[in-house]
Amino acid sequence: MNQQQTHKNLEAAFAGESMANRKYLYFARIARLKGDDDVAKLFEATADEETAHALAHLSQLYPPESLEVTDLLRLAMEGELYETNEMYPSFAKTAREEQATAAVREFDEQAKESAGHAQLFKDALVKAEKRFTGLAKVERRHAQRYADALAARSDAKKAS
Repeated sequence: MNQQQTHKNLEAAFAGESMANRKYLYFARIARLKGDDDVAKLFEATADEETAHALAHLSQLYPPESLEVTDLLRLAMEGELYETNEMYPSFAKTAREEQATAAVREFDEQAKESAGHAQLFKDALVKAEKRFTGLAKVERRHAQRYADALAARSDAKKAS
């Protein structure tokens, strides 16, 4: 069964809930600056609920049982590279055309930060893959020793 639209809807729902979370945290900050702690707390509590909704949508998009740590790092790196190489440059180009200089600076800065994040994820991915490769070698060595021990035992039983 094709679930392309459901996938798109889950992505849109995740984006909406995530955006609401950030917006409400920002509103809470402003309310607190303006001296209204009660309203700030309301926004913060609602932001927490929006996070729970976003995480529920993500669990449908990326079922935990289907992902390894290397998958997580690869997905994160790909997202940051998209921001670095496509999204922010496109946004900055439009902002330049519209002479929105503050937005140009923001988009350019975010592109650089995203590149840094991508590199951090890439470095962690390389380490994780090396660790996995190292563990696989150790496991193979252990398995071979067990196989050799079983074979020796079997040979000893046959000889007796």
